[in-house]
Amino acid sequence: MQPVGSSDIKPPVPNCVALIVAGGRGSRFGGPLPKQYAMLGGRPVLRRTLEVFRATPGIDGIQVVIAAGDEALYRSATQDLALPAPVEGGVTRQQSVLNGLQALAGQAPDLIAIHDAARPFVRVSDIIGCLEAMAPGVDGAVLGVPLADTLKKVDTSGVLSGTVPRTGLWRAQTPQIFRFAKLLAAHRAAATLASRESSALTDDAAVAERAGLRVVMVEGHDDNRKITTADDMTSTTETRTAFGFDVHGFAAGDKVVLGGVAIAHDRALAGHSDADVALHALTDAVLGTIGAGDIGKHFPPSDPQWRGVSSDRFLRHAVDLLAAAGGRIVHLDLTMVCEAPRIGPHREAMVDSIARIAGIGRERVSVKATTTEGLGFTGRREGIAAQAVATVEVPRS
Repeated sequence: MQPVGSSDIKPPVPNCVALIVAGGRGSRFGGPLPKQYAMLGGRPVLRRTLEVFRATPGIDGIQVVIAAGDEALYRSATQDLALPAPVEGGVTRQQSVLNGLQALAGQAPDLIAIHDAARPFVRVSDIIGCLEAMAPGVDGAVLGVPLADTLKKVDTSGVLSGTVPRTGLWRAQTPQIFRFAKLLAAHRAAATLASRESSALTDDAAVAERAGLRVVMVEGHDDNRKITTADDMTSTTETRTAFGFDVHGFAAGDKVVLGGVAIAHDRALAGHSDADVALHALTDAVLGTIGAGDIGKHFPPSDPQWRGVSSDRFLRHAVDLLAAAGGRIVHLDLTMVCEAPRIGPHREAMVDSIARIAGIGRERVSVKATTTEGLGFTGRREGIAAQAVATVEVPRS
């Protein structure tokens, strides 16, 4: 038995809920809709933001705060995302955040990640960076970028009156991640302040600072901008598509594993791992979108540690590499080529399995099947082939 305190004993992973603040009116944005519901690349800004957090490892739940009267817009933007009912915000952002925190008080997560709905370009890797900064003794982590511009003081007549040293100055962004209980207490205390003093607390970090909490800055990227005007709607991402293909022959056995689903069959597929030809093709497709080589580069068949291993680890690894590069999966398309077993009865289970492994909604997964009309090795029932196409979004270089 290992003694208490052994390096084999790891502390529990903290639970983190993302609180997405979507209650603003965006008076400078213009247009018929609040900016968080405006269309960006064919999807509402709010939905794009939510999809980034849904794809982030370490984010265990999402709660959205909206303005009164926006319920129909919210339902339209979040359909099929299976989110909890939104919380109604307040007159100010600070009131909206407090309403969201109090709605989560019964759930009492360890960490809370506050993020502006109007920052849809945030990278998964930057959210993870803030989570990793929440070390013991740290009460909060704020994403930001060092100030690069020279700052000038200007008097009321427009004349320059001095230069402000920019050393140590940063532009704060979101997400801002805090210990939930401490931030809730800080916001409740701030709610009792006079309006003039309260108006100086322009973000959650300022609320935390006033409460004496220890907050650290995490360097992010300039492209995590907040949409303020229509000119800010220009996307900073590009779409990439890559193709994956794999083949496995039959061997003795009583089942095949396809897309993470075990299917009874009179033979098995031969391979070093579990020979899941579907997940292998998908893995290569995702790796291809970021130029990361193929599955054999990351999981060499000569390495005995991968013998018989479940192929969901391969696809998850590729998805994690994509996320670390700031990308996200838009769609995965898989075509199985075989005479048997029949794919149709297992299609929905395969869709669910692939979506779970990739951390995306099932509406972003397509599984199809065809035969070669008796021609070739698949027609002779010697094996199964799979081809996959991955469509992703990544930050522009």
